[in-house]
Amino acid sequence: MEGITSLLWKILDIINEMSPFLLLGFLLAGLMHTFIPATLYSKYLSRGNFRSVVYSTLLGVPLPLCSCGVIPTAMSLRREGASKGATISFLIATPQTGVDSIFATYSLMGLPFAIIRPIAAIFTALFGGHIVNIANKTDKCNGACESSYSKQTDIAKVQSISCVKEKLSFVSRLKEAVNYAFVEMMQDIGKWLVVGLIVAGLIAVLVPDSFFAVFKGNTMLSMLLVLCVAIPMYICATGSIPIAVALMMKGLTPGAALVMLMAGPACNVASILVINKVLGRKTLIAYLLSIILGSIAFGVVIDTFLPASWFVPSMLSADCCHGEELSWFNLGCTILLALLLINALIHNHNHSHNHDCQASLIEDDEQSAARLRFVIKGLNCTHCRANALEALKSIPGTQTADIDLATGNSYLIGDVTIEQVREAIESLGFEVVS
Repeated sequence: MEGITSLLWKILDIINEMSPFLLLGFLLAGLMHTFIPATLYSKYLSRGNFRSVVYSTLLGVPLPLCSCGVIPTAMSLRREGASKGATISFLIATPQTGVDSIFATYSLMGLPFAIIRPIAAIFTALFGGHIVNIANKTDKCNGACESSYSKQTDIAKVQSISCVKEKLSFVSRLKEAVNYAFVEMMQDIGKWLVVGLIVAGLIAVLVPDSFFAVFKGNTMLSMLLVLCVAIPMYICATGSIPIAVALMMKGLTPGAALVMLMAGPACNVASILVINKVLGRKTLIAYLLSIILGSIAFGVVIDTFLPASWFVPSMLSADCCHGEELSWFNLGCTILLALLLINALIHNHNHSHNHDCQASLIEDDEQSAARLRFVIKGLNCTHCRANALEALKSIPGTQTADIDLATGNSYLIGDVTIEQVREAIESLGFEVVS
């Protein structure tokens, strides 16, 4: 019982440190999503040169996409004409950072980590994108690759969505930003944030303080150990922060902690499989090498050349003065964050129920139209669903379509074949089971 109490208090300590910055980061992410035109993200990425890699990296760094949500988004950019290098740089830079995770990094790990983390993401993404472009220089499909439903149709659809957003009043767009920040994003990364907090609490309570003493003086070995765990694991940029802090409190070096912060969000089994399938093995190898070499290089720089005093997590300082009372402001932010997470889970459950009701109603009303029912595998967040749904609606002949995120059950009404559906969905890296 005492161990459970210690675990809960440790998790509460971490959340209290993070919650104000998380809420601010979520809000900024929502404002970016609503007020920045969608066409900006696909306009400058089509050429297979270094400039497209730079644009892709700079566009990806502040975006608040989780590690699974970035996969269909990147594949959608690829379908709209982005080069392989630009697609890979987007895949590397985007999940490592975001305005929410930068604020959360500052709250738990301090200003130096908050500055170095996006810088490392930028250089790693530039390196990876450039290597991919070099490796695919002779590939005729390195630039735009068009499918049977035209690229122009997709671009027109994005532009029409942007026009609709621009016609909304400022108050309406602000409401949309708040909904995106505190409902959709909570649905995307809320579960994984909770998982990260629980894992961090378990590490803090169960792992002996001297666990990483065996690696003292051998920074490279500790980094390789972290890489072995981080590369296949799914963890979002924000969820990786409490885990890295907990490991540092057990003796892990700051450089090895940065390896966790970079490799964990940037790579997982799902992204490896999708890149190998859609972009090819050469691109996959370049992608993995850039993440591994980039994270190790920056980790070595931190442990070898920068003062260790820069990288003392605020949680360590908080432990030294544990007797101080909790801030009411932080506690209020923690309660608000918990309520928003609960609301997101309820909203997700209700959407699944409403999907079934809506499908039944449409089936009754659309007797003359052809109906397709199928299951889409690989959907993990609202970004996955949104990209898949956009792909379905972009197929010529589609009247209406919907996807249940929880089960993957999907339907499409219109003059469309299952082969067209499979081509559209699999171009994003998902699987269709009819």
